[in-house]
Amino acid sequence: MVKISFFLLLLFSFSFADLLDDKIESFMDSHTYDKNKDYIKILFSPKSSFYDQERLNAVKIVQTLKENGLLNLSLKVPQELHLRFKTNGSPLFFVRIMSESLRDIGYYRYVTESSNLDNSEFTWSIVLTAENATDPMLLQNELAKKGCNIIDIDMNSLQEWKYTVDMQKAFLNIETLQSGNSMELKRSLYAHWLEVSKINQLRIKSSARNEWHPYVAFYDKALHLLELVKMDAKQTQINLEVPKYAKYMKVSDLYTLKNIKDELFIEPLEAR
Repeated sequence: MVKISFFLLLLFSFSFADLLDDKIESFMDSHTYDKNKDYIKILFSPKSSFYDQERLNAVKIVQTLKENGLLNLSLKVPQELHLRFKTNGSPLFFVRIMSESLRDIGYYRYVTESSNLDNSEFTWSIVLTAENATDPMLLQNELAKKGCNIIDIDMNSLQEWKYTVDMQKAFLNIETLQSGNSMELKRSLYAHWLEVSKINQLRIKSSARNEWHPYVAFYDKALHLLELVKMDAKQTQINLEVPKYAKYMKVSDLYTLKNIKDELFIEPLEAR
């Protein structure tokens, strides 16, 4: 019985080692891998430190190769970069989180190539122009701020990457509106987002210089739209009921954010 247990343990150890070696090699060309085999063996020892439980830590693998000169993410000249993301969460929520994370690491412009929802799995492919391939550690750091984690990475080439992202604990990393605390929303190129799960009623006041035509949307925790308030006449003040299951609120202008020249003020009226 002891011999059988030892044999199974040995078998699993070899299996894990093979998985790690295969993943390392997938991020390098065969010549570089063969030339640096001994160095790689030292860098990735102990191999168990590159696993999270039974799953390979792909981000740590890429980071280790990059930091030790075995993976250069520079494309030298601007090129098309194709990124494919796969997740098991809400598509709308995921695209918002990914868009924010990409913007936070410097990717402001991209084009959606394709998107597909198959049962509970959602894939989203984009293309952008960049001088460097995406740094997985930078992307992971931004996703972690929103409760998400990269659980696998595949690289076909420096220009083609696929990320599998776990978003079971995802949330928007935004300010929370609290009872007794008013909030000032400064002029912005983007709509304002707030967490409103602790509020039942609120008031929004607009500066006299604004030509604000309210566009206020309430969403649940998965970013499903619950209620939309639109007014085609200029307003200086509106009172709103927060829907029962609302977690997020988006504040914008019905026509253009250029109408909001000065601040908007959010005042909680009743706590939940």
